[in-house]
Amino acid sequence: MPATKMIVIRHGETTWNLEGKYQGHADSPLTKRGLAQAHAVGKRMKKMPFDVLYSSDLTRAHRTAQCIATETARDIVLDPRLRERNLGIFQGMCREEFIAKYPEIYAQYQADLLHYVIPQGESMQQCYQRCVDCFAEIAQRHAGQTVVAVTHGGILANLLKHTFQIPLESPRNFHVWNASLNIFSYDRGQWSLERWGDCCHEEKFEHEDGADF
Repeated sequence: MPATKMIVIRHGETTWNLEGKYQGHADSPLTKRGLAQAHAVGKRMKKMPFDVLYSSDLTRAHRTAQCIATETARDIVLDPRLRERNLGIFQGMCREEFIAKYPEIYAQYQADLLHYVIPQGESMQQCYQRCVDCFAEIAQRHAGQTVVAVTHGGILANLLKHTFQIPLESPRNFHVWNASLNIFSYDRGQWSLERWGDCCHEEKFEHEDGADF
């Protein structure tokens, strides 16, 4: 089976990103900068041939994908498995807020980061398995092709950890940039990383269009 190239893109900056709030399956709109990032990545992808465009169905990712679709005349395949981790009752709050509001639940969560299921949400392990299974299925479905998938920071982090066999519960000692290109290859069941955190389109199209990033 020929290798699949997977260009995985995080959505543009949102208001809750700026406010430090956990989004999960809840949503907040793209900021002015986030929308400019989405337009910039759309123009970038116009210059990078690919075969199919997938996106999380959450608004912040879908809106980013729409900018790519507009520039490249591609249809968007929505897949809810590309959603961010469902953080249940923690969604829409900063860390300090949910520690204060749910101290006992937060303590249980910290005691078992991997398996604890947040009320009305999912565990880290459940989200990871959903993510890994989804990417593998898409890669196998499009063997030999180049796939673009617009998703979320936590999902990108999961795929990177899976690729390098980093323990899931390990602290995230790397950054996942909004509207960044992260290029993976899937070959005979194995993932490899070709490029991480590529945001050069922001500076390029800021200069060309005078956009305020």
